[in-house]
Amino acid sequence: MTVDVHTHLVPHGWPDLSVACGGDGWPWLRIDSERAAMIMIGSSEFRPVGPQAWDPAVRRADMDADGIDLQVVSPTPVFFGYERPAAQAVKLAEIFNDLTLETLAGDDRFVPFCQVPLQDPDLACAELDRCRAAGHAGVEIGNHVGDKDLDDAGIVAFLNHCAETGTPVLVHPWDMPGGPRLDRWMARWLAGMPAETHLSLLAMILGGAFDRLPPALRICFAHGGGSFAFWLGRLENAWHRRGDIVRGCSEHPPSAYLDRILVDTVVFESAPLRLLVDTLGEDRVLVGSDYPYPLGERPVGEVVRKAGFLTAEQQHKLLTSNALRYLGRSE
Repeated sequence: MTVDVHTHLVPHGWPDLSVACGGDGWPWLRIDSERAAMIMIGSSEFRPVGPQAWDPAVRRADMDADGIDLQVVSPTPVFFGYERPAAQAVKLAEIFNDLTLETLAGDDRFVPFCQVPLQDPDLACAELDRCRAAGHAGVEIGNHVGDKDLDDAGIVAFLNHCAETGTPVLVHPWDMPGGPRLDRWMARWLAGMPAETHLSLLAMILGGAFDRLPPALRICFAHGGGSFAFWLGRLENAWHRRGDIVRGCSEHPPSAYLDRILVDTVVFESAPLRLLVDTLGEDRVLVGSDYPYPLGERPVGEVVRKAGFLTAEQQHKLLTSNALRYLGRSE
């Protein structure tokens, strides 16, 4: 069995969000043909999508071609709505969470993850509980809410609720900074996303979030954890040499928290995959793809299957057992 823990879904349609949620400037879907659509934000094109994003039959065919047995299906981050008033964001979450279950229609090869209005911890916990009761297995969250990072007290309270309910969490970067230097060459995705995820892991460690959260929390960081593994030595050095500034609220050196971190394999090459395994350990890395988007890996899991440095047992962990443990399932 091979499990892909990082994929996204876009429903084929949704109600007019300005009516359903209030406010304006919401995303909407421009249908160009049976096999092509465009996510729009106002009058601006955000991202083209095809049937892979909404058609379970197409997804299953691609899974069969890639040898994937289970696929975690999460929202597309543009629909998080964290910048909205919480009352609007919870209505948005309800719409997309229900559409996800309707789209996947109980197919046991798909493992749905919900979204929550993370800007309001109480509403986020309530929506998580509603979704878990309805059939969602986990939750995807963005890596920040405005200027609040993952060590914010409200976000930590939500993550504590995830730990208490046994809910796996996928952290995905979103709302990357722009500007002339980042608006070329998809630089927000190529440089901004890894940096955002790295910053979130710094917040979890130096902000003391891991110290306030139980080890039972199963939390995975997308895109290989960004640039964190590469710069762990720099972080460790700074913690010891400039502890007056760098240590923040952390009780231990950064290396002491590595067994709290899970990452996916969306790094594409053997060398960075080896760095992840060497840095975090063979039990902390899970296959992910970012399917169905063009910056994702196809065939899914190829970087693991072609990694000559992995033993057969280690490959099995990355392809199967680590993800099943993350999802709270047995082999």
